[in-house]
Formats: sequence, structure tokens, C-alpha cells
Amino acid sequence: MNINEYQHKPAVEVMHKSDSYVDQGLRQYMIKVFNYMGAGLLVTALTAYLFATSPLLRSLLYNPVTHGMTLFGWLVMFAPLIMIFAFNYVAFNKSLGTTQLMFWLFSALMGASLSWVCLAYTGENITRVFLITAATFGALSIYGYTTNRDLTKLGSFMFMGLIGLILASIVNLFMHSSALYWALSYIGVAIFVGLTAYDVQRIKQMYYYGDGSGDLGVRFAISGALSLYLDFINLFLYLLRIMGGDRR
Repeated sequence: MNINEYQHKPAVEVMHKSDSYVDQGLRQYMIKVFNYMGAGLLVTALTAYLFATSPLLRSLLYNPVTHGMTLFGWLVMFAPLIMIFAFNYVAFNKSLGTTQLMFWLFSALMGASLSWVCLAYTGENITRVFLITAATFGALSIYGYTTNRDLTKLGSFMFMGLIGLILASIVNLFMHSSALYWALSYIGVAIFVGLTAYDVQRIKQMYYYGDGSGDLGVRFAISGALSLYLDFINLFLYLLRIMGGDRR
């Protein structure tokens, strides 16, 4: 089974379901999704803190002499990206236990790769931006869950914007343009604001298509949690660039 079969169906197909279909099962399914997402964020935060505060763990990622990244550090940096592309295949072709293990491993590797955040910004600024991100994400999640508007076109537009954002960010690695850096930061916030609302609606649709129960329901929940996890992390990082204040 391929999750893409469920992701790209228009929302209008499920907008006319009877109210009785939006039952306790849907609420439990969405709670499961957000529980996985929240647990993943917790694993990421704890791992980032451990790698940032432990000299031994930090030396695995950063060379204390050259202050550059070690080979293991580069592997940790790119491993989550590779896992994202492989996740859907694992989620719907391997055992449920393997899917869950991959989610937790991904969350831990993301934490290690984001340990630089704890080194670059003060704890006060990180906490402040995290709370702003959580409030923004919560409001967008409620909108995506409750709106009757079909957000499919918005999601497609934001996905195209995301591709442009990635390409422009790669270009700016060589240009080192301060103006482009700030422009991309604000554009990044706008893109992940839209993607958050869209992804919540899409995850809700996945329940209708798959009923959100049993083994399949857990796989859908984990896949949905990963999408929201990535929306939250990216929204947090772009807001941190804008509102994080002076670096250490």
C-alpha cells in the first residue's frame, strides 16, 4: 500500500460525510497523531540538549580543534533527510515495529543534528520562540481541523514554494546575501504556516479513507505525525532566525 494514494485525493470527496462519521474514533486518531508528534519533539529536544551539554557527545559532531564538523557529524546531519525519503516505503511495506523504530531514530538523529541551536542561542530565546511556535502551530492545527474549506490547492502551492525555498537557500550558501537570508526566513514562516493547516486537514482525510483503526491506523498516525513534526521544526527554526535575537 502507498500512502500517496490517500494524500492526493481532493478534500471535497470527504467534506460531505455525515456528522456521525466524525466520531470518537476520529478524535482518538487525531490524539494519537499529536501524541506521536509531541513524543518525537520531546526526543529531539532531549537529544539536542544532551549533545550540546556533553563534551564527549559534542566532540562526536564537532572537532574541538578545527571547530568544524566531523565525518560522523556530517552523517548525522544528512541521515534524517535520507530517512524522510525512505519513511513512506518503510511505513507501508515493513512491520509496524520497524516503522515505530524508524520514527524514534529519526527524532533522535534530528535532535543531534539540531544541537547547534542550543550552542548558538540562549536558553531564554529558545524557550520564547518555542512557545510562540507552539501557539502558532496550535492555532493553525485547529483551523486545519475545523475548516470546511478545501486546502488542497493551498497545499500544492505551498509545496511548490517549499521547493523554491530549498533551491534559493542552496544558492545563498554561495552568495552569502544578508537580504536574501532574511527574505527566505519570512517566506519560510509563511510556507510552513500554510503547510501546517493543510497537513492537519490531509491527516484528517486519511482517517476517513482508512478509518484510522488497527495496524493501518497506527501507520497512518505515525506518517501524519512525521509531517506535523517537520512542519513544527521548520516553523520553529525560521521563527528563531527572525526572533531569536543575537547569537551567543
